[in-house]
Amino acid sequence: MQGPKEATGATIRAQAHVCGHLPAETGEDFENARRGFIATLPEMIVRNAAGGTVWDMEQYAFEAEGNPVPDTVNPSLWRQAQLNALHGLFKVTEGIYQVRGFDISNITFIEGKTGFIVIDPLISSEVARAALELAWAHLGERPVVAVIYTHSHVDHYGGVRGVTSDEEVAAGKVRIIAPEGFLEHAVSENVLAGTAMTRRAMYMYGALLPRGPRGHVDVGLGKATSMGSVGIIPPTESITHSPQTLTIDGVEFVFQLTPDTEAPSEMNFFLPAMKALCMAENCSAHLHNLYTPRGAQVRDAKAWSYYIDEAIELFTGETDVMFACHHWPRWGQETAVTFLRKQRDMYKYIHDQTLRLANHGLTPLEIAEQLEMPPTLASEWYARGYYGTLNHNVKAVYQRYLGWFDANPAHLHPLPPVEAAGRYVAFMGGAEAVLEKARDSFDKGDYRWVAEVVNHVVFADPANQAARALQADALEQMGYQAESGPWRNFYLCGAQELRHPWPASPTPRTAAAGQVRALPEPQLFDYMSVRLNGQKAGARTFAINVHFTDSGRRFLLTVENAVMHHYERPVLETAEATVALTRADLAELLIGSRTLADLCELGRARVDGARGSVEELLSLLDQFDVLFNIVEP
Repeated sequence: MQGPKEATGATIRAQAHVCGHLPAETGEDFENARRGFIATLPEMIVRNAAGGTVWDMEQYAFEAEGNPVPDTVNPSLWRQAQLNALHGLFKVTEGIYQVRGFDISNITFIEGKTGFIVIDPLISSEVARAALELAWAHLGERPVVAVIYTHSHVDHYGGVRGVTSDEEVAAGKVRIIAPEGFLEHAVSENVLAGTAMTRRAMYMYGALLPRGPRGHVDVGLGKATSMGSVGIIPPTESITHSPQTLTIDGVEFVFQLTPDTEAPSEMNFFLPAMKALCMAENCSAHLHNLYTPRGAQVRDAKAWSYYIDEAIELFTGETDVMFACHHWPRWGQETAVTFLRKQRDMYKYIHDQTLRLANHGLTPLEIAEQLEMPPTLASEWYARGYYGTLNHNVKAVYQRYLGWFDANPAHLHPLPPVEAAGRYVAFMGGAEAVLEKARDSFDKGDYRWVAEVVNHVVFADPANQAARALQADALEQMGYQAESGPWRNFYLCGAQELRHPWPASPTPRTAAAGQVRALPEPQLFDYMSVRLNGQKAGARTFAINVHFTDSGRRFLLTVENAVMHHYERPVLETAEATVALTRADLAELLIGSRTLADLCELGRARVDGARGSVEELLSLLDQFDVLFNIVEP
């Protein structure tokens, strides 16, 4: 198996076609992305304590301004990649500064009376710390007095321990402020479905792709995701209504809750003294996802549009600058209002037109192929699908209202992939016949069809190297042509793993350990529930008391009908056993870094009653492997 290949003639022609259908280049985005630049690191590489690389912008030197668009990159995505490659500390307006290009998201520093108020501390503690130290170096060292999470996605809270500590928060020195429901949704997205989401995110963000014109160039939403230490510190205060005003270190904030928009728990805010509006991740320099390919709840396009409209009404009469948690700010009231109106209408258009066509009887695949943006939106760079796409957002709206089923009874109970693949290949005359026809389609540039039909051969026989190679070649060309960063990354990751599959592992490779360690007690039990293997549990029943020695909280953990429940209640005398340990030690037990025997031997856990029942229950919890197969069975 070989590495990435050149662009084919069909791909080169497709890129030329894109060039002829792009909005006019005014240079405004590049001016805004550079405006207020103060400084960056001399070497744009961030390392962890062990010396490993967490973030490296030096790898993207090939995207420097003036470099021609490679044939292997969609010209529109190349432009976005160059914008996202601009990095460093920037002044937004007096008292507001952003560090951009240190992660996929921005970290914002607002000057209070005594210290910094930090908005969205990136994914990893290492890059968040590097950004804070850059701000200290050029703005003066001052303490962090508050952290605001605008919403429940990991790139907006995971690096919190790089700017503060659990001890500072517990001592009341640092306020942690988030929208109502933040912790619940952060947990459900990143822990309960954490292994599956992490694996899919590896594809979406192209974390393991080589950086270069034939590999990773951008994510659209930002450059890439950092690869450092991820954690969470629970909020100390919640925003519960709109508009809600808080004074934080002498700075007045007016919050607007925007639930079920870009995240199920999200909020915008306005700073009256600075005449600055933060739109969180509800408005950025592209079409966002209504459905994110990494996996998450489908977002409400109608609500999203409504809350942008509400922000216009609430705040823009006094707005001089609008900034967000990705990309670059926009200055001037008229510019901000025009941008917000078009972002508002982008999501409402997709919502309304999808339902219009669905009510004519079109399926999601048919609507996605037919619908186009209206001219007034298509003419804006910030309405293009660098992250979300019109194609898959249409399917998201359909799914939200009508579900996964398109009403064709042939699609109600289809065969599973491996069984269907074998039958498809047999019907088409065997693998060699399929590949012969598919090679002809490849030569004609019909890569979508090649990817679809050869996938059956791979699933029928994963050891068929010719099929794997052809499937990889087709996915690669589709990646080169993709305007969406995530689509490109998905295609190229698929090609890479077909050519170089992951080796088997004798032990499961886990994910989300850092966040599991931070979960409150009830969420730890929710995590256990998801891991319970119902088929193995069968008719077995359990009743186990759990006493958390650090908090004093007591729970009853039960299993019946192959379902786990937990109740906060006093000790049940008839329970099979009572386990006493700290919340942190239960987390280590679930992660697998400690066994129950270890904890008991160390004196960190005690079991009264049937210890064998506790160990049996733990043995029924599945261990998830984050490197499960995607492009092969």
